[in-house]
Amino acid sequence: MTTPHHHQPPEIRVIATGESFRDWASLNDTIMGGSSSAGCRFSDQGLVLEGEVVSAGGGFVSCRSPVYRPPLDLSSYAGLRLRLDGEGRSFKFAVACRDRVFGLTELIPGGLRWVTTVATESADTTVVEVPFDSLKPVVRAKPVSLPVRFDPSCITRLQLLHSRFGDDGEPNPGYRAGAIKLLIRSIEAF
Repeated sequence: MTTPHHHQPPEIRVIATGESFRDWASLNDTIMGGSSSAGCRFSDQGLVLEGEVVSAGGGFVSCRSPVYRPPLDLSSYAGLRLRLDGEGRSFKFAVACRDRVFGLTELIPGGLRWVTTVATESADTTVVEVPFDSLKPVVRAKPVSLPVRFDPSCITRLQLLHSRFGDDGEPNPGYRAGAIKLLIRSIEAF
């Protein structure tokens, strides 16, 4: 018995949930001389980013996926859906892509990232949809005006940051220093 072959992609593709968060790791402002400390750990509910955010000298903590090899091809989807318990904070969601055209991503120290700001409810789980066309190109938290277009067919890494700065390089109004606990329940393509 053969199953008919459908060219229609599934409506939703799970990118990360449960076990698949096991290889995610934290990256904090200590890489630039800051003193925030937060770690990522996998739990039965999802990925937990927990620790202390210190504004002086940096002011960010983050969790990021391993590098996807081969890159994720999400060209048949409109964007990514995040389920987060974020304590009412605003986070920066960053996507890295392999740049086929100019290799600009490799030339830029710190790399080009496609980002948007994600706000969360103070209680309960927030579901946020991030359409790919809402992502903005930035380099090290500074917006860039390069002739680049987001290419959902070669996504190499995902990252969620709690930072003093928003996706436009301006101060993040949803930023709070001190103890932080973020739970990422799932990331799906829709």
